[in-house]
Amino acid sequence: MTKSSNDRQFRPVAVPDVELGGFWGKWQDAVCNSTAETLLDRCVEAGMLKAIDVSQPSPGVVIPIQPWGGTTQMFWDSDLGKSIETIAYSLYRRPNPKLEARADEIIDMYERLQDKDGYLNAWFQRVEPARRWTNLRDHHELYCAGHLMEAAVAYYQATGKRKLLDIMCRFADYMITMFGHGEGQLPGYCGHEEVELALVKLARVTGEKKYLALSKFFIDERGTEPHFFTAEAARDGRSAADFHQKTYEYGQAHQPVREQTKVVGHAVRAMYLYSGMADIATEYKDDSLTAALETLWDDLTTKQMYITGGIGPAASNEGFTDYYDLPNATAYAETCASVGLVFWASRMLGRGPDRRYADIMEQALYNGALPGLSTDGKTFFYDNPLESAGKHHRWKWHHCPCCPPNIARLVTSIGSYMYAVADDEIAVHLYGESTARLKLANGAEVELEQTTNYPWDGAVAFTTRLKTPAKFALSLRIPDWAEGATLSVNGEMLDLAANIRDGYARIDRQWADGDRVALSLPLSLRPQYANPKVRQDAGRVALMRGPLVYCVETTDNGEDLNAIVLPRKLPAAETVVLKDLNDAVALDLKVEREETSNWGTPLYRNAPAERQVATARFVPYHLWDNRAPGEMLVWVQSDK
Repeated sequence: MTKSSNDRQFRPVAVPDVELGGFWGKWQDAVCNSTAETLLDRCVEAGMLKAIDVSQPSPGVVIPIQPWGGTTQMFWDSDLGKSIETIAYSLYRRPNPKLEARADEIIDMYERLQDKDGYLNAWFQRVEPARRWTNLRDHHELYCAGHLMEAAVAYYQATGKRKLLDIMCRFADYMITMFGHGEGQLPGYCGHEEVELALVKLARVTGEKKYLALSKFFIDERGTEPHFFTAEAARDGRSAADFHQKTYEYGQAHQPVREQTKVVGHAVRAMYLYSGMADIATEYKDDSLTAALETLWDDLTTKQMYITGGIGPAASNEGFTDYYDLPNATAYAETCASVGLVFWASRMLGRGPDRRYADIMEQALYNGALPGLSTDGKTFFYDNPLESAGKHHRWKWHHCPCCPPNIARLVTSIGSYMYAVADDEIAVHLYGESTARLKLANGAEVELEQTTNYPWDGAVAFTTRLKTPAKFALSLRIPDWAEGATLSVNGEMLDLAANIRDGYARIDRQWADGDRVALSLPLSLRPQYANPKVRQDAGRVALMRGPLVYCVETTDNGEDLNAIVLPRKLPAAETVVLKDLNDAVALDLKVEREETSNWGTPLYRNAPAERQVATARFVPYHLWDNRAPGEMLVWVQSDK
């Protein structure tokens, strides 16, 4: 008897159990070759190591205090945590004794910094020790702890070294004594969610369910009355109404989480909260959390998400505004927010494979998050507009450098998002050249080899490696866009329609060594039109091929990209491999271009511009601004 989706528990495969080649292998190599060390170097340049080194005097306030009463310097532990996590994943792919030694040195510093009771936070130990636990709403103590926990798990899995893991377990044990409804405890939670999902990771690697319970506590308490942030402000002598964003919606603390129906506030915070909620829903089989998340998911993906999977259009709150408000040139669409959407989507798959989550995970991964990293791994995007007049470029660092290590750790851990396992089932959520070593709860050990040139080519093949035959189900995502997909096992074609469940082809059989599964996903060029309520995209069209959003750049097409007009019926596209862009597939299409050179001097006139037939080259959006600087455009004019 097949279990219902909500009765199953799928957990991601550990990063070291997946080896990547092909598309993602190249990106991981960029991180190994450049990004991992670059992150650490720039953390050092910013003064972060001095902040945790108890053998040196405290550097004090390096980044000035802002009007909201804090400074991005308060978040430095999180930046070091994500950098160590990136290093951990990179070490597994490519051993680097020098880089590992540098990470070990930082971990040693944290060991010396940690208080006897387990508390650990550079700012509140070295700069403002009297302010510990006094402003959870704004000061990111638990957020920083969460990123160090994630680093600890990653470093332990990649190197086998327990020091940082033990440090963070001591801190988590201390938190258990600090938070709760007992006498002297704080019934609170962090203004910037993150620790919730980190505690789940800590619980899974240690087997300690007390960390799950603490994560659940933080989630259950959020937004309840009497409101913790209001009471906290009163205790601290602050006005509860006088703070940065003036609304608890900013940190999704305006209502208990199970009552929230609209995605609001700071985009990254929202994604991290929903990720933690989804993890707890999986671990506790909590249908009430799952139901709330499904409502929030639909709210985000049908009314508030860019075609790239970018989210949060406004810089003012780094987050959400109104439904269908998706400006292109001023899109904030923070890299971290799309990284967070990938996190959330992957965790929504914890209760069973479902295409509606995995398709968005892929869309956000390739088009929302990946643009945040250059092909050489050395420069970054913080915000990701869908249109540029030529002044938006990658940068080396940022006063709030959260995005570079976030996209780097995602790229280097991508194997754990590709595969998940349940008691008797393997789910393949993402496609890419890889080899996964998987162990099912029924004892079966499976090596699954995936051969493909995806996303440039839609042919995907799997070969099983088994010491002894084993019975289990293999579920393969069939993307919603893959019209005409085909599937075969050992050369025998399967009826996809008869084997589809929630958008996945489920093959339940006795598997033997050397079995071969062939999946074909047609990569047809697809015009995409926005809901008419999205006023910024009226009369325009975007192009997708497979999971990729395409754009035009000055480098290939000259200036005045807004003059390009795509015919309503798309012409056949010629594919071109671009060696200077990681062998990306570009698309050359016959278009019309409005004449701009012979318009004359008037700003306005009573006749439209004349048009000429031309060829336009479209390149994958995630690769823009990797060559000569210039204009960029995703949504181009569509002929009537």
